[in-house]
Amino acid sequence: MSAPAEFNEHPRRILTMCRALPFTAAILCLTGCSAARQDRPYLDAALQAASWIQSVEQSTGAGKTWPADPENPGQVAIDLYAGSAGVVLFFLEAYATTGEVRFLSDARAGADDLLARIPEDLGRPDVGLYTGVPGVGFALLETYQTTRDQKYRAGVERIVKLLRTQARKSADGIEWSDVTDVIGGSAGTGLLLLYVADELDAPEARKLAVAAGRRLVQLGQDAERGKKWAMSPGYDRLMPNFSHGTAGVAYFLTTLYQQTGEQAFLDAAIAGARYLQAVAKTDDDGCLIFHHEPGGEDLFYLGWCHGPVGTARLFYRLAEVTGDPEWMTWVRKCARSLMTSGIPERRTPGYWNNVGQCCGAAGVAQFFLDLYRVTGERKYQDFAIRVTADLLGRATHTDGGLRWVQAEHRVRPELMVAQTGYMQGAAGIGLLLLHLDAVNNNRQPTIVFPDTPFE
Repeated sequence: MSAPAEFNEHPRRILTMCRALPFTAAILCLTGCSAARQDRPYLDAALQAASWIQSVEQSTGAGKTWPADPENPGQVAIDLYAGSAGVVLFFLEAYATTGEVRFLSDARAGADDLLARIPEDLGRPDVGLYTGVPGVGFALLETYQTTRDQKYRAGVERIVKLLRTQARKSADGIEWSDVTDVIGGSAGTGLLLLYVADELDAPEARKLAVAAGRRLVQLGQDAERGKKWAMSPGYDRLMPNFSHGTAGVAYFLTTLYQQTGEQAFLDAAIAGARYLQAVAKTDDDGCLIFHHEPGGEDLFYLGWCHGPVGTARLFYRLAEVTGDPEWMTWVRKCARSLMTSGIPERRTPGYWNNVGQCCGAAGVAQFFLDLYRVTGERKYQDFAIRVTADLLGRATHTDGGLRWVQAEHRVRPELMVAQTGYMQGAAGIGLLLLHLDAVNNNRQPTIVFPDTPFE
């Protein structure tokens, strides 16, 4: 079915002329037409964040890496959440924005190190879009898209093979662990596989995603007006929002339907969305869904992980694939709850001293920037700018550049750390700033994550 008329077309990858050129020609083109930075405050701040990340880099035998917390230089990881995969993506966007080859050099060095660290076997922490090798696969695929260097494509193919050989088969599909969710489970892994299938014309990756989806359909539990999914059978909390719960699983199933036309996926996804509607707090025509049950029914996060920023992605994708304007109404409800919450000036139990993409300001600003891109409504751009202004006001200026000292964990407000990575650090904030600069200069963002519908 067709999407609502208000949707603008934003294909996943509208590349610049330079990026379409052969690799060496692209370097010459971009180096010769580097963007002037006058009157580009978001670009300037992003480059200062890049300088700080570069100031803490570590050389390895294979390339480069960046500790998640530079105060603990041994704290090195490869994942997309806090590790070097997210830094690689930031540098790729910086290169696409500026044409400065130093950023591409850093991205390649980070990707080279990722290649050397792909495991031979999957342990539980190694699965998941944000916690394991699927996120590494995304970073390598984006590096391949920019450089056309076949070794990065080969790394992605190694990861798909690893996921194929180590999947746990069941009567109704496959899984890699008991975890179902976007961050560390089958839903996020499936989204990466669908992205690989599209970008590399890899039908085997799509077959794996379909099998994972069929397993998730069977794991859905009957709930108010629909179905819900637990993060895993052994976890004592049920979290309904995007990162660990129903919204994220249903988003993956909707995306599967979009790519396969298999009705069972859409039916299960809509059942998940109906459950979310049934439990949502809709005061003042908004949409807030509690953090967890039992015991967290009165706690409302506002960000990507457990709040409207993430859950709205499901409603938007349903609007895309069904053409039913009801779902876009729920996207707007999610936005309205954020805009009337008093943030960014006001702190709430679900919006604390956190500026990251996962839980805090960067994720909120990115959501409103994306809404502006797809609707053209200035109020959403204005709110993105307002949240970003608050975020920039909380930066720490150092000799190395810009960093953000924040509390990652709501329940540990005293633990204040400046991180380098995507979900809780300068790389994620830098990507937001580069995307703001792109919109201001009529350019499409280069890096679009597998779990976003805002293309």
